[in-house]
Amino acid sequence: MRFRNLAAFVGALVAGAICGSALGPRPAQAVAREIIELQRDVTTLLQGQKDLSTQLTQDHTVMRTLLEQSNDTVGKLNGTMSGLQKSVQDVQANSGARLDTMSTQVQGLSDNLEEIKSRLGKLNQQLVDLQSTVQSLDAKISGGSTPPGSVPAASPGAAAAPPAGAAAASSAAAAPPSADTLYSNGLRDITSGKYDLARSEFEDYLKYYGDTDLASNAQFYLGEIAYTQKQYSQSVSEYDKVLTNYPKSFKLAPARLKKGMALLELGQKTQGIKELREVVKRYPGTEEERRARAKLKELGVAASAAD
Repeated sequence: MRFRNLAAFVGALVAGAICGSALGPRPAQAVAREIIELQRDVTTLLQGQKDLSTQLTQDHTVMRTLLEQSNDTVGKLNGTMSGLQKSVQDVQANSGARLDTMSTQVQGLSDNLEEIKSRLGKLNQQLVDLQSTVQSLDAKISGGSTPPGSVPAASPGAAAAPPAGAAAASSAAAAPPSADTLYSNGLRDITSGKYDLARSEFEDYLKYYGDTDLASNAQFYLGEIAYTQKQYSQSVSEYDKVLTNYPKSFKLAPARLKKGMALLELGQKTQGIKELREVVKRYPGTEEERRARAKLKELGVAASAAD
């Protein structure tokens, strides 16, 4: 279209020049020179138009190449982002399981430390009592009296008494391990991953020493063992025993939290959310409340039923 317009314009110029030369008194040589100049200008214009068309074609090719490269780059970025998102999800899932295991181990170590402090206190008291007994014996010996527990010499021909250690050994063989031994062994085995052995030790502890201060801890760790082994129904039952049988235990908050988590693992979402909300309501300011709020947020529900 541009070429046709340009050609028409040039033709009009040439025709005007010819008509002017025909009508006017100008010399033919001057007219011929103007025509040559016009033809040169037209040739220059045509060459410029051709160069511009060529440049536009080249620019279009470059732009198309850049667009294709951009599309390829975007496609690669999308693939990379998808892989990164999957990796983040896998890390989050693995982190949740590791945090549960670490939480159990940390609680076990904390309880172990408390038990050690308690035992040190008992040993210190026993040492004080022993010192008092020694001082009392020294005072009696210095006064010439026979120390308590001393046995007078047997008269000749008297029947020999049975060894004093025989009855004690027989009694010790039938007696269960001490409460301290069972509990400390259970904590040691649960923190080292020997869950079946730890379960047996905590069950024995509850069997023989179910009325002691640490009985609720032993019951809680039975729930922890079941939860760690993915026996979620059993763990709910064990945590319930903590909540029901030991209303003054300091394991109430973690027991209710883990009960809620176990119910969620069983697919009982409504009951699980209810237990987590109870944690938020009953134990504000605790680590269990923070974890319950985080889980409720992850589930996309409010921390309170009234919200």
